[in-house]
Amino acid sequence: MNLNQSLVHEIVARALAEDVGSGDLTTMAVIPAAAQAAAQFVFREPGVVAGLPVVAAVFAGVDPALECEIQQPEGTQVAAGTSVAVVRGPARGLLIGERVALNLLQRMSGIATVTRRYVDTIVGTQARILDTRKTTPGLRALEKYAVRVGGALNHRFGLYDGVMLKDNHLAILAASGVDMPGAVRLARASVGPMVTVEVEVESVVDAAAAAAAGADMILLDNMPPAQLREAVAAIAGRARTEASGGITLQTLRAVAESGVDYISVGALTHSARALDIGLDSL
Repeated sequence: MNLNQSLVHEIVARALAEDVGSGDLTTMAVIPAAAQAAAQFVFREPGVVAGLPVVAAVFAGVDPALECEIQQPEGTQVAAGTSVAVVRGPARGLLIGERVALNLLQRMSGIATVTRRYVDTIVGTQARILDTRKTTPGLRALEKYAVRVGGALNHRFGLYDGVMLKDNHLAILAASGVDMPGAVRLARASVGPMVTVEVEVESVVDAAAAAAAGADMILLDNMPPAQLREAVAAIAGRARTEASGGITLQTLRAVAESGVDYISVGALTHSARALDIGLDSL
């Protein structure tokens, strides 16, 4: 569950620049430079902890004299009222970094909490939960990390680390006379054997054709569980299978029991609610 530290520093620096700008007028006007303070991050509701290393990076970016003591490991399910970290040091720095630290911790913990619900719902099946690229622009590294903390897997990080032939790609190719199996073969010839080639299909017939064409992974789009079972049988282990499209917590278990390898859920990142977390003075 490692975080890319260069990306963390870049995101934190950008967030602090956005919030602090030329300086915190309130804090600099009324808080003495020598004042010291301590405060704790407290979960106001149950949830999964995600983002404390980022919180520490925020305060280090404001003032290296601030110390952040992490009290709960990443991925821990905590009850309401739990203190997960304490920050101590110069009061000015603590106040300046408070909002950015909370925003990132609340967002990441919200994603991890939702993800854990999805993961727990399919325990006992062979399926694994995947995220998507439906992330907040500029925060993808943190949001995909939070998904991993919640117990799910990351799909491709961006356009550059895997081939995904979706409906629009296939429509454009079809207009020039290249069918779906031909598109799979074209992609394979272009990227070579070390890059995963995935293709989106909407029927059992197309699923079988994609497997025959050599796709590594087949996205079964908007198929009900009965159709998913047919598609999995038609693919017959020749490619990994991914169910996607409108899947909710209520329908998730039935989808997982169809025999698919993966279930991708955009809601992990695009619809996760920020968790209610406060920073309370000690």
